[in-house]
Amino acid sequence: MSEKVLIFDTTLRDGEQSPGASMNLEEKVSIAKCLEELKVDIIEAGFPIASKGDFESVQAIASEIKDCQIAGLARAKHEDIETAWNAIKKANNPRIHTFIATSPIHMEFKLKMSEDQVLDRIKDTVSFARNLCPNIEWSCEDAGRSSIDFLFKCIELAINSGASTINIPDTVGYNLPMEFGEIISKIKNNVPNIDKAIISVHCHNDLGLAVANSLSAIQNGARQIECTINGLGERAGNTALEEVVMAMKVRSDLLNFNTGINTESISKTSKLVSSITGFAIQPNKAIVGSNAFAHEAGIHQDGILKNVQTYEIMSPETIGLKKSSLVLGKHSGKNAFKEKLKILGYEIGDNFINEIFERFKNLADKKKDIYDEDLIALVDDRHINQLATLKLVNLSIMSGTNSKHLASLELIFKEEVQEVSGSGNGPVDAVFLCIANVIGFSPKLKQYSINAITPDSDAQGEVSVKLEYQGKEFVGRASDIDIIVASAKSYINACNKILNSDCNNTIQEGISEISISQIKGI
Repeated sequence: MSEKVLIFDTTLRDGEQSPGASMNLEEKVSIAKCLEELKVDIIEAGFPIASKGDFESVQAIASEIKDCQIAGLARAKHEDIETAWNAIKKANNPRIHTFIATSPIHMEFKLKMSEDQVLDRIKDTVSFARNLCPNIEWSCEDAGRSSIDFLFKCIELAINSGASTINIPDTVGYNLPMEFGEIISKIKNNVPNIDKAIISVHCHNDLGLAVANSLSAIQNGARQIECTINGLGERAGNTALEEVVMAMKVRSDLLNFNTGINTESISKTSKLVSSITGFAIQPNKAIVGSNAFAHEAGIHQDGILKNVQTYEIMSPETIGLKKSSLVLGKHSGKNAFKEKLKILGYEIGDNFINEIFERFKNLADKKKDIYDEDLIALVDDRHINQLATLKLVNLSIMSGTNSKHLASLELIFKEEVQEVSGSGNGPVDAVFLCIANVIGFSPKLKQYSINAITPDSDAQGEVSVKLEYQGKEFVGRASDIDIIVASAKSYINACNKILNSDCNNTIQEGISEISISQIKGI
């Protein structure tokens, strides 16, 4: 019998800490529901004390998700721990995850605490947390650079104080697989009460070794892996859930472990996280990249035609990329459309299907071939615009090589129709300036990118923008067969996130002095 490895997903906490990956409450709940369908064991829903919005998001997830344990992160402080408990206490199965740094460099320069002071804090805060919640996870931040003997003391004390999960993070992605596996093995063999707790690992990908370190850890006694969808996370990211899970599934001959993950939901979940965060998945990304199951070389194609296993170690269907002979076009009916979306992993309600079907028909009139990616984009765009304060009604552009670039927009802002016109250094610049005039502020454009969703000259363009406002970054994403329209929608999407964030309380009348004209000529 294979041994169970728990999957602890921290996309909504560590993943959201990626610059520009902030999500609102509705987006977090939708991802949490997808993670529940994926059958992860624990969802780390957020860091409740970080902000009012984070607290409310964790609280909402704790109330709505029934089949996963819900964890809230807390520093080794009573206030943090109590706030985390108040956010998660309505969950069917709540967990408080508290941490403190244990490496010499963190203790000296960040905490300014001695080893004895850290030990005292562990005893105090883990005991305090255990009196509130029956399930406590304790992490020794920067364990990968900590003294092993001091780690033993900290872990033993945390377990005696009430922790039932001990997390060993390679916080800065410093360790090599053999080295990290040895740390886990030493903990397993030298901490007297370690049999009373599950050993967890949380690996960062700074050297590209997060998945390898996680697999080395479970081979040496760890039974929980902390990971994120698409490897999202601070700096170079975290252990990618899809990679570590599929590694165990495909190489079960050497890795005698099981996760219970519903792998057929991987592709759907990956696309949702990418859509909400605006972080495109690189084509050659393992498991979920668009090229992961593509074959162009003649030798590979010949082998695949003769036996698919010659060049594919897993089938696309195992991660939810289901092949279908159902081809859609402008003559397709609603039932076929709904069935196709179901094949792609989307369960669509009756109210939603009417709206999205109308948009599909409009697209089919403009586009010869409708690809799966086009349908996914329609669903994702509808999700993005559900709670929009600002909406695009109409857009027209006058542009030429030797003339001014003029934009005229009709927008709905706070339920009022507003018409605005203006010029810019390029058509996109003109559109963005018009939108800024309507909302009354001009965020700094940090990033602008365009990708074709599908092949052919009539492909939909997917535009992603990253805006900075009051020191925070907001990502917007949208798609359309017209890239200027897609640009406007993506900018509006990011502006809606600003309008619905804490920044909204301090937005002033008038345009800020920061110009959007950094995208000259676009």
